[in-house]
Amino acid sequence: MSALTVAMCWKLVTIKKDKLNAISVAIYHKPDSNECYDIRKKQQPPMCELNDDPDAAWHESLHACMHEVPMGETYRGSHWPEEWPDRVQKPPYWLNESQIVISGKRTANDFIADYEHWKQVISKSYMSKLGINWSSLRNVMDMRATYGGFAAAVKDLNLWVLNVVNIDSPDTLPLIFERGLFGIYHDWCESFSTYPRTYDLLHADYLFSNLKNRCKIKSVMAEVDRILRPGGNLIARDESSMIMEIEKLLKSLHWEVNSTFTNKQEGIISGRKLIWRPSIYTAPFLFE
Repeated sequence: MSALTVAMCWKLVTIKKDKLNAISVAIYHKPDSNECYDIRKKQQPPMCELNDDPDAAWHESLHACMHEVPMGETYRGSHWPEEWPDRVQKPPYWLNESQIVISGKRTANDFIADYEHWKQVISKSYMSKLGINWSSLRNVMDMRATYGGFAAAVKDLNLWVLNVVNIDSPDTLPLIFERGLFGIYHDWCESFSTYPRTYDLLHADYLFSNLKNRCKIKSVMAEVDRILRPGGNLIARDESSMIMEIEKLLKSLHWEVNSTFTNKQEGIISGRKLIWRPSIYTAPFLFE
């Protein structure tokens, strides 16, 4: 370990041993420039190829190489972000105004518009019209987070929000981390790696209509039921036809539908998972 960390240009800050159990703790500092990498006598571990994407993380094999430290002023990671809570509402310094990522708008403008949108939706709709007791919520998940605007808009409600970036969507997880929020990649056509009954509220903004051509919505709703605690809530915004399908599935799962609003194009539904058990059980088939 000592030889490897030296070869990786890590600096040993301190090492201490616990007198009671003799366990040692070492703290290392990763270099913040590329000077040490350039003067290594042996290029082991090697530096990664220029075409190796340091952001690629979903179903990627481990590579025994190191990426250079970003040094340009406009590169992500070249200096510290804004202090909290300013960082949650300001576009990060490395956003390129020429980029067009999510909705056809310039990225920085889209970032700001997304934040303002969710502040309006939460204050004027979610807080009063969906039948949800927000003071009882602790663990919340935004199942299709995009920029993390929903989590940013509820930052004053004393909630813990996990932002999920879908693997078939633009990679906005760096933006979410830059805002000081929690995030993860996931494919909702697969099981979510979490303990059952973990979350108090799930928020799904146009998630299900984006999944319907890749997997069965019934299976996704069963996963929603698994990871939500009894008494927990789901808020779904989607196409009107999808909202009607979700309502049928929630009722088949013996959920309580708090409210449903639809027009010709889109709708919103709020449902609460009940503490329900079947009154009749089918005896299991036993092999002799």
